[in-house]
Amino acid sequence: MAKLDPVRFVREVRQEVAKVTWPTRKETMITTGLVLAMSAVAAVFFLLVDQLVALGMRGLFGFGA
Repeated sequence: MAKLDPVRFVREVRQEVAKVTWPTRKETMITTGLVLAMSAVAAVFFLLVDQLVALGMRGLFGFGA
């Protein structure tokens, strides 16, 4: 069984974190904007699909929202 060495673990974690390429502020803002825009597009899409399904239910069965 491997021996636990907290000092070595912390040293290795610091080395790995140093290798990470962090995004710039501009990249973060662009990505955030894209996520918000795509969320809005998805919300509108599902709203339209829901309305079409409700319209179909009312047309076929005479009930629905």
